[in-house]
Order: sequence, then C-alpha cells, then structure tokens
Amino acid sequence: MTRRPRACGRIGFLMLSICVLLLALESNSAKLTTNQEVKAQLPHTLTGNIHLHQDFHSRFLPRDRNVIVYLPPGYEKDSTTRYPVLYMQDGQNIFDAATSFFYGMERHMDERAEALIAQGAIHPLIIVGIYSTGLDRINEYTPTKLSGKGGQADLYGMMLVEEIKPFIDARYRTLSSSSNTGLGGSSLGGLLSIYLGLKYPNIFGRLAISSPACYWDDELIVRYVHSLHAKTHQRIWLTVGTGEPELFLLSTRSLHEALISRGWKDGINLGYMEAAGAEHDPEAWSRRVDRLLAFLFPPGR
Repeated sequence: MTRRPRACGRIGFLMLSICVLLLALESNSAKLTTNQEVKAQLPHTLTGNIHLHQDFHSRFLPRDRNVIVYLPPGYEKDSTTRYPVLYMQDGQNIFDAATSFFYGMERHMDERAEALIAQGAIHPLIIVGIYSTGLDRINEYTPTKLSGKGGQADLYGMMLVEEIKPFIDARYRTLSSSSNTGLGGSSLGGLLSIYLGLKYPNIFGRLAISSPACYWDDELIVRYVHSLHAKTHQRIWLTVGTGEPELFLLSTRSLHEALISRGWKDGINLGYMEAAGAEHDPEAWSRRVDRLLAFLFPPGR
C-alpha cells in the first residue's frame, strides 16, 4: 500500500512516542514471560474444547507461530454441522492468562462463548487465535513502515488468506463463505484486522475491532476507508474505552466517522461502543466480548 508523506510537528512526535511505547510494552512482555518461567508459571485458564497447533510455518513471514482453536459445545457429538469462524489476532491473549503477554490478563473469549452458546444468545462458532510473535508484532501488524518499523501487514494477510484459513477449513467443519468468516483484534491487532478486512471483503464479512491503533501513520486507516469506492457488505463491531490514551480514543472516533461517511449505519451493520472509563488491556476488552459476539454472530442467523 502506498503511503502519503507523514506530517511533521506535534502529531508526528506523538506517533513516534507511541511507537516507542509499543515496543517497550512488547519488550516488557517478553521480560515478564521470562520472569514467570523463573518463578512460577501461572495456571492455565482454558475453558471448553481447545486445540493447539504449534509452530505453524508460513512461506510469507519468517517467524513460526502457534494457532489455537476453540470448538463450540457439541462439535464432537455431531459430525455433520458446520460452523462460522472468527479469526483473532494476539491469540495467546484471548483464552489463557498463562500465555497472555499482559501478565495474568486474558479476553475470556472461551468462557463467554461457552456461556452465550449455552444460553442461545449467539450462534455457535469456532474461534481461532493466531499468536503474535513478540518484537515482530509491530512489523507484522502495520500496513506501512515508520521509523524503521512496520509495513508487513500485506504479507501477514497473505499468510492468513492463503495458509491459515485453508489450514483451518481443511481440519475443522467450517462454513467458509465471507458471511460466515470474521476477523478481529485489539490495539495493533485491531488496526491490522480493519485493514485486512477491508482489503479482503470477499473473505471476511464480519470484523471485530477493539481499541484499534488507528493513529498509525497519521490515521492511514481513516484515509483508507475514505478511499473506498463504495461501502462493502461487511458487518463491523468497533469499540474503544474512554480511559485509553487519547490517540486511541480520538483516532477510533475518526474511524467511526469515516465508516459512517461511507455508508455504514450505527446499530444496523456497524456496532459502535465507547466504554466509559475502560482502559487499554484484555480485561477491559473482555467486558465487551458478549456484545461483540452477539452483534457479529447473533442466534438464528
């Protein structure tokens, strides 16, 4: 993707500061993981029927990664039913506090899916978590390069579309059409998911975007939305917390406004929520998982 020249001044400085902050957080996460191994491993918090595929190899990106799969209740008993699929970034954070790079925090997507399916509040689905790769995360999750970092989102998209999705479709009973396939993530994972989702609308028909790093490259993703020739058929969940850093909050609002300007409608094909006081971490995002799943995968769909 061709990027426009970056504006100078205060915004550019703030963006550079955020890049440094994200790298520091990733570095600290690696140190926390090491400390956990030295002291005591946190107990696993997995719920339901979970399958882990270790060291998935891609020809597009150099780092191998784990892929973790949640299967809905009844999957093993009924060998004919097929299910929609939600692909989530930062897969180590979505089910298990023991693997999360936010120490002891997770998004509880397994527990919430189990409960909501049992209640009949959502359509049963498969959730696939794609692990991120430490310090390479900022490279893989961003569409353009800034200060020597980033710019591999298109390669990540090729891995996702040409390798991971076919791998999942071949091994599990999926409904593989775009209307039954979702893509989601938070922070840089949210930026990646809205970018790739809009790039591949015929593959991903449902997008789950939490606290996206829309400020990246002077709100590149907002310009990208404005450049769309027409609204896609996609259903989008978009949320941010008012207690998050201002750049996340304001740039997410800009994304929301851009989507509205291209034809998405709040409450119809766009679910937008600003969570009062919510901060930028998995526990905050976990408190909105019910709404995310209910909006994208309602019962009887």
